[in-house]
Amino acid sequence: MSDFSKILSKALFRKGSEESLAQWIYEPLPREDFLQIPDHRFLSNMTRCVFQAGFVWRIIQKKWPDFESVFFGFEPLPISLLDPDQLKKIASDKRIVRNRQKVQSVPFNAAYILDISSQHGNFATFIDHWPEEDFVGLCAHLKQHGSRLGGRSGPRMLRYMGKDSFNLSRDVVTCLRQSGLEIADHPNSKTDLKKIQAQFNKWRDQTGFSLTKLSRICACSCGENHSEPA
Repeated sequence: MSDFSKILSKALFRKGSEESLAQWIYEPLPREDFLQIPDHRFLSNMTRCVFQAGFVWRIIQKKWPDFESVFFGFEPLPISLLDPDQLKKIASDKRIVRNRQKVQSVPFNAAYILDISSQHGNFATFIDHWPEEDFVGLCAHLKQHGSRLGGRSGPRMLRYMGKDSFNLSRDVVTCLRQSGLEIADHPNSKTDLKKIQAQFNKWRDQTGFSLTKLSRICACSCGENHSEPA
């Protein structure tokens, strides 16, 4: 198995210098700041990731102020109480992307957040308390209990919110495979995800880097375009 120093060296070579590489690296949000994030911001970013999936991101970005307005600032309680007629009206609103299935995911995820918050005080505390060495387990929870949060949507949401995380972009998966990890081109099996988690845990113990930083360095060691989270 490749030592992470080799991956870091490759990323430095591709970017040309430590200063250039540093421009691509960012860290997770400090814990004290993460714990202050209100529930409506989690629902907002869940929804953003759901609508971005399989769609042109810049269109979602351009329309996002209207999404915020149409969905009442993503306050979970009023959204969880929307009835079918109200959802149908929202799904036909030209200010947003009119996708009924994705619109229907919003009240479902609002109820999910409310349920978790009733047990933990708020959604941020639940995320914060999840074991750091089991990021894939947290993603599995989002997929199982949320709506349309499987694949990369759940991990993207966590990255957007500042949670320490790795994101299995094409570049990151390429890096993992080049390092000797035997996983699929599109790893989604429990076996592959367990291998990936173990490798990131090993690299974190070896380097002291956050999962976020490790993930970004992996991407920079292989890819050219890092406009999406890695």
